[in-house]
Amino acid sequence: MKLAVSNIALSSYEHTEELRSLRNMGFLGLEVAPSRVWKNTWQGLSSNSVEKYRKEVELAGLSIVGLHSLFYDKPELGLFRDSVTRKLTLDFLVHLSKLCRDLGGRTLIYGAGRWRGRLSLDDAITHSLEFFSDLIPRIEEHKTVVCFEPLSPSDSDFINSAYDSISLVKLINHPAVRVQLDAKALVSNGEMEFEVFQAAAPFLVHVHANEPDLGILGTSGQVDNHKMANLLRKIKYENYVSVEQKMIGEKAPLKALRQSAKILKECYG
Repeated sequence: MKLAVSNIALSSYEHTEELRSLRNMGFLGLEVAPSRVWKNTWQGLSSNSVEKYRKEVELAGLSIVGLHSLFYDKPELGLFRDSVTRKLTLDFLVHLSKLCRDLGGRTLIYGAGRWRGRLSLDDAITHSLEFFSDLIPRIEEHKTVVCFEPLSPSDSDFINSAYDSISLVKLINHPAVRVQLDAKALVSNGEMEFEVFQAAAPFLVHVHANEPDLGILGTSGQVDNHKMANLLRKIKYENYVSVEQKMIGEKAPLKALRQSAKILKECYG
């Protein structure tokens, strides 16, 4: 397994110096939350700015894995909205797919922005199939992959389990949509079991190692990283495991990250 880290653990907008320390911690990849790099992640984002960030990451000896926290600065967008907002959401995801490609990444982890509210589950699935039938032809040439992140019921009311994600991926039946697993969601849903990992294996392209509060790995006592790593080895998973940790300590965020890097290497390295 290859080790990565999300840039939400780093200082906002300017973390070039911090990037240079990540390779020595054992990280090979960087997962990018766009709003952590740019104040305007859409219309105001220039190709020069994108290329500059990619070069900074690569000069630090890292590869960009993909994007997550896609809608952090666009809470007005989402999957189950009116027709105008739906179009804007599609356009934004196409833009993010191009951004991911231009950064050298592959995965787009779709977390927030999918509360279905009064919409029935069957209608929500139908809506999602229609949404992706419109999205996929626009992103196929980018060679990117969209993953619905399974979230606990407190974070979303659509795709709450790994099995939900697997089921939708099978219905869509296209390589542009795949499965991502998230440690805190697996624990919350009681899915940290071999059968779940085995079912996900044919479609699994990305994994988040995290705590319920996105704190330092191993500090909550709820996530068993040794167990999760062993389950991933049993299914012969070889892609990235990415630490999803919030920035801890504004003046010296790398101190907390080093603790998580140690756990990550011990378990998944």
